[in-house]
Amino acid sequence: MLDFGYPVLTILIAFPLVAACGLFFLRAPQVVRYYTMAVSLIECLLAVPLMGFKLNADFQFVEKIDWVHQWGLQYYLGVDGISILMVLLTIAVLPLCVMCSWTYIGKREKEFHFCLLFMTSSVLGVFCALDLVLFYVFWEAMLIPMYLLIAVWGGDDRKYASLKFFLYTLAGSTLLLAAIVAFRVTGGTFSIPDLMQMNFSFRFQFWAFLAMALAFAIKVPMFPFHTWLPAAHVQAPSAGSVILAAVLLKMGTYGFLRFCLPLTPAASEYFAPMMIAISIVSILYGGAIALGQSDIKKLVAYSSVGHMGFVTLGIFLFNQRGVEGALFQMLNHGIVTGALFMMIGAVYERSHSREISKNMGLGKYLPAFMFFWGLMALASFGFPGTNGFVGEILVFIGAFQDSPYIGMFLVPGALLGAAYMFRVSLKLAWGKPSTAKAWRDLNAREWIYLTIPAVFVLWIGLAPTPFFKIIDPSIDKLLNDFDKRKVASVETEQPMQTAAAHVLSIVADNQ
Repeated sequence: MLDFGYPVLTILIAFPLVAACGLFFLRAPQVVRYYTMAVSLIECLLAVPLMGFKLNADFQFVEKIDWVHQWGLQYYLGVDGISILMVLLTIAVLPLCVMCSWTYIGKREKEFHFCLLFMTSSVLGVFCALDLVLFYVFWEAMLIPMYLLIAVWGGDDRKYASLKFFLYTLAGSTLLLAAIVAFRVTGGTFSIPDLMQMNFSFRFQFWAFLAMALAFAIKVPMFPFHTWLPAAHVQAPSAGSVILAAVLLKMGTYGFLRFCLPLTPAASEYFAPMMIAISIVSILYGGAIALGQSDIKKLVAYSSVGHMGFVTLGIFLFNQRGVEGALFQMLNHGIVTGALFMMIGAVYERSHSREISKNMGLGKYLPAFMFFWGLMALASFGFPGTNGFVGEILVFIGAFQDSPYIGMFLVPGALLGAAYMFRVSLKLAWGKPSTAKAWRDLNAREWIYLTIPAVFVLWIGLAPTPFFKIIDPSIDKLLNDFDKRKVASVETEQPMQTAAAHVLSIVADNQ
């Protein structure tokens, strides 16, 4: 079954993987780079039909065929307003990763670009899958190339960082698999849209939510499961950090929106105070630790813990503004933090150090670099007119709508964001002594891969209406279904409670 004239999503998922196999017929590193760049641009062209996305809450570009009929498995793909922006972000990030790695990667170029293409296919599958097992296959598939990107092309402590990333992610995947099996046994299907129509008992939801939430919290990551992230970011090559920040972390928050709220609404509401509290801790902790960093990359890595805390907070507010803000923050964090990591890689190629003290005084000698850095720094802490402001203000509004106390806790988090970004930016621009006297400013390739995210920073910041039109119908449906089904889930428990009360009354009467 196809919703479109041809399988758009299958082609988008399969093309990078098929093209990756062609790398093994190439030898010259430069040819490998040009080939992968061409593949990434063709992938962008193949995504053009997604521009025909209709502004409603239905799953679109649906592909559904039997996979393993005896087990009830289906090859089931589709996108809605929650996933379409993540799909487009993943595709857009690929050519940027190729460009920022052009001179950064000097060994095993063929294998490196294979991992990039493999990773793109896996992540696209995660955002498009509408079958639980298919989702899990893609979820696990991305683990291999990301592990290799850190372990083979990472820094001096790459073995420690890659192993920690692998073990944390694998632990979460095991819990996710247990939840998937439980849904199949209880619901009788692996189809996500079908499961969304079912009402499960609160007891079942309680344990299913815990298993899924732990898996997604590790991926986000939320405090206290965040310790793998700074190590992975610092040791990963620039492209690895860009993919990790731009799309991999979003898989966790996407999981909360796609699975926890629709499938376990009563349990989501029950655990919401805990999730909100952890989100606030993540925001404050990430900002405070980032403020004390001397390594630029580690600073941005810890800032991600805080930024993703805003996303999870917005999700578990269960109101329109909060969830809108969460989706905008997911998109904005991918754009801004991805660009910051690309710039850190660019300056590292010049100074061979990520220490702030080794990269000071760039304003006079690298003005173009500092222009882009300043723009992304402003967007990072939500300066008005940038995309970061749109997502952050929506989460603030949602928080104050829910409770003024929650909103008050966000204020120091926002101030910390401004503090650590101003601190590092001022030192990079005007710190003394300057270390950049002999450095070249941005070359043509660097101008290209920084201009693209800069355009989106300003577009979303100044004219976000097209993006609201894409996400709002799906958010409305998500929250309406959530409100209805959390009540239905509680009502399914009432007959059991009534029967138990009746038995207790009989025992009491007999006594």
